[in-house]
Order: sequence, then structure tokens, then C-alpha cells
Amino acid sequence: MARRAVERELSRERILEAARHLFITKGYRAISMRSIGQHLGYSHGSLYYHFKEKAELFYAIVMKDFNDLNDLLLEVSVKPPCDGVSKLEQLMLEFVRFGLDNPYQYEIMFMIRDEELLSYCRSEQGRCFEMFAMLVRQYLLEENYSEEERRTVPLTLFLSLHGFISYYIQDRIGFDEIKPAALTHIKVLCRSLYSRV
Repeated sequence: MARRAVERELSRERILEAARHLFITKGYRAISMRSIGQHLGYSHGSLYYHFKEKAELFYAIVMKDFNDLNDLLLEVSVKPPCDGVSKLEQLMLEFVRFGLDNPYQYEIMFMIRDEELLSYCRSEQGRCFEMFAMLVRQYLLEENYSEEERRTVPLTLFLSLHGFISYYIQDRIGFDEIKPAALTHIKVLCRSLYSRV
């Protein structure tokens, strides 16, 4: 009976959040199931109720974060734009918002350098980029951009947004604090699209 009470208190979500923080701050290799349990104030055995091993726990973090971002991109794509921005600019702003307001998630998703961990992230990174690219291409098609532009522009925009997020994420600056700079960055990117020959 005591084990069930502990398992109810120690939710999968709490484990994911603690592990995400520890993986980013201390590194994947330096963290064990035991250290995650200690950080949460539980024995490592209670973690095994939710995850068989550390790699499974890491993969669950990656999957959840990419699913959250993909859901956000889809949600934004069906909403009318606001604040005097185009649909494409709104999509890009929300991508930047996700990165800056969720720095630990973004770092695990796109900035991790460990080769072993990259194997968990690569397919999800590709799936996320394809979602972003599909939504950008949809906008470009509606605006009569050429096939070549629809093929090349999504990667250019994605990489530019990633660079912006990567620069500001180091200082843990939230989106609201940097929104004017983000909007300017996105407007400059889109101005070059709008002024195409």
C-alpha cells in the first residue's frame, strides 16, 4: 500500500521535469536514475515504476517536448494572425516564444551535442522541421511563391529562428522581454520574402 501512495505522488510529469533540468545542467552522462530519485526525494526504485532505464526516460522527454511544439505549430496555423503580423510571422513568433519560454526543452530538442543522445533527437528534429516547413510552404503557396522558393525558404527561416533563439537562450531571457527584437528579426526576414523579384 505504501508503494502505491509513493507512485501516485511521484508522477511521470514530475520525473520528466526533474530529469530534463538535471540532464541540461549536469549532463546526461553525469546523471543516473539514483541521482534523479535523490533530486526528487524518492528512491531510484520508485522511478522504475514509470521508466525501465535512463535512456527510456530521456526519450520520453524528447517525445513530449517535440509533440508539444508540433501541437503549438498546428494550433497557430489555424488561428487568424493578430497584432498586425502575417500568418507566417505569427508562426515564426510562436516558434521563438516556445524556444525562449522553454529553454530546457529547447536545448534538449535542438542544442544537445552528445552523439548518443542525438540519436534520440534526430528523427524528432526532422519531424518537427517537416511540420514547420509544411506550414511555411502552405503560406508560400497561398501567396504564389515559386516551387523553388517553397523548397528553399522553410530551411532558411528555420535556421534563422534557431540562431535567434540560440543567441538569447544563453542568458535565459524570456520571450516577453525580447519580443520587440524577435518581431524586428522576423519582420526583416519576411521583408526579404515580400520584396522578391
